[in-house]
Amino acid sequence: MNVSTNGVSSDHAPHRIAGASTPKLVLAALGVVFGDIGTSPIYAFREALHASAGGAGPSVSDMNVFGLLSLIVWALLIVVTLKYVTFVLRADNNGEGGTLSLMALARGKRTAHAKLILVLGVCGASLFFGDAIITPAISVLSAVEGLKVITPGLDSLVIPITLAILVVLMFAQRFGTGKVANVFGPVTAIWFLVLGLSGLTHIADAPSILLAVNPYYAVHYLTAQPEIAFVTMGSVFLAVTGAEALYVDLGHFGRRPIVLAWLAIVFPCLLLNYFGQGAFVISMGGNASNPFFNMLPEWFLIPGVILATAATVIASQAVISGAFSLTSQAVQLHMLPRFTIRHTSETQAGQIYLPRVNFLIAIGVMLLVVGFRESSALASAYGISVTGEMLVTTILLLFVMRRRWRWGLAVVLPLILFFAVIDAGFLLTNAVKVLEGGWVSVGVACVMGLIMSTWITGTKYLFNKARKSEISLELLATKLAEKPPSLVPGTAIFLTSDPQSAPAAMMHSLKHYRVLHEQNIIMTVVTAEVPRVADQDRISIEPVNELFTRIIVTFGFIEQPNIPGALAICRKQGLKFDIMATSFFVSRRSLKASPDSGLPLWQDRLFIFLASTASDATEYFRIPADRVVEIGSQIII
Repeated sequence: MNVSTNGVSSDHAPHRIAGASTPKLVLAALGVVFGDIGTSPIYAFREALHASAGGAGPSVSDMNVFGLLSLIVWALLIVVTLKYVTFVLRADNNGEGGTLSLMALARGKRTAHAKLILVLGVCGASLFFGDAIITPAISVLSAVEGLKVITPGLDSLVIPITLAILVVLMFAQRFGTGKVANVFGPVTAIWFLVLGLSGLTHIADAPSILLAVNPYYAVHYLTAQPEIAFVTMGSVFLAVTGAEALYVDLGHFGRRPIVLAWLAIVFPCLLLNYFGQGAFVISMGGNASNPFFNMLPEWFLIPGVILATAATVIASQAVISGAFSLTSQAVQLHMLPRFTIRHTSETQAGQIYLPRVNFLIAIGVMLLVVGFRESSALASAYGISVTGEMLVTTILLLFVMRRRWRWGLAVVLPLILFFAVIDAGFLLTNAVKVLEGGWVSVGVACVMGLIMSTWITGTKYLFNKARKSEISLELLATKLAEKPPSLVPGTAIFLTSDPQSAPAAMMHSLKHYRVLHEQNIIMTVVTAEVPRVADQDRISIEPVNELFTRIIVTFGFIEQPNIPGALAICRKQGLKFDIMATSFFVSRRSLKASPDSGLPLWQDRLFIFLASTASDATEYFRIPADRVVEIGSQIII
């Protein structure tokens, strides 16, 4: 089906928690939105210390500790507070956020730069899938590694326990997050409270650490030893991973609860913990192999490891759910083939489960844990996907500022250049780690980018080729009106991607059976550039003649297409038909590769493979299976 280039107005509110007050939304957002960035203190400062020491172990000078902390503080201020909280969260597409939502918002009704914006959307979505695989692996593994602080003898259990937790996490996806989501917020709230208190109790070890808020220390660190600083910045960036979640989950909570949660709870607790880690390292003479767990009191080590593991599981759950939502949006925007989508909640449409995506993420996560074995090794693979996605967001924000907000270049360019330089700088510092593990992010992004670009290009080529061999619906209707075929009682609904041409299923039916139904509906499903479409805007009915009626059904890019629901709206608008005397005709195409097509032969074969994996149209569009007639055809591409 074609993507509509016309925005459709919608008065539907985002899928926020029904009846929830702002405090409840703030609490819920702690678990879903801030789970990822909230677990960064477990490993971010530790990895920065290791990088600053040149890999010889965390033994650094006090001045370097001040510099590292200053860099982390200002990264949180600029990247999260200034860029995302102040600007990106304002770029809502009818209340929704995320890479593809921003892409649709930037593209809008205009065709200028449409290809560039589409490429940026593909890149951002591809990079997110890399993030979705790496986040569960590094988060859960880093938390379980706290066992080694309790006693080194538990070292051999880290990998098996991590794998066991991840297996349970991935298996539990099929049951949905609705039943356990209400505990995410409280558990994460306790986690942030522990972060803040554990940091606060150790700031007294070296109170001067608070001076690290001065950007002088960050600048001094960068200029005094630029070679080491360049490498270290990749580890410093780990402190802001998860910032994209603020925008991705905008539709579930709204801007106000996310901003309040960040400014009142998350940001202060993160700062206290990082400052506490810095003071602890200074008090230990610059030596601390794992400052986050080392600074916990001995009586709290086991509860601390359990709480950290719970927090990382919640963070992993959030990013996995994000991957499901992104995939669903990509399918609706025709950037991926149809996937089987199961709704796990009767009240919240956003809670979905995609079995195939879950299986692929599970395999990828397990391989990463077994292959890298330590969170420190995985840290090298983590940054590239996130930094790349952030840079894509910055560029797309440029189009939104100019086209939607109508801001002048004098305001837009300095802001975008400022954010882009920072994003590009972080991307470059992570890019040097390609051979150390960054190839994982690059590899996943390249594979997903290839799949999406092949699907987009292939479907467009297939649509254009099929259109050349089809005849105009108006022309066919005129000829059949002059010389009507035999008519049978009932209604036939032909699903087609081209409303202007006679559907292939109907032409094959005429050719072989030489009959038509008394009422024939040519139905096309299109996707709007908005998240949801109001019922009054969903249906467009256009009579062609007495035999044919053309219907355009429009869904938002986060909505699940539902043909029976759309027909109920058609009935309200005066279309008369008996559903028990209605048949749905669907074309099933058999594709064959050809060296003479417009695509390389290998890409033809990849497209054919992707098409063969697409879920059944009957299931995807929720059509009653006992009312469907499939008519096959063979197309050489």
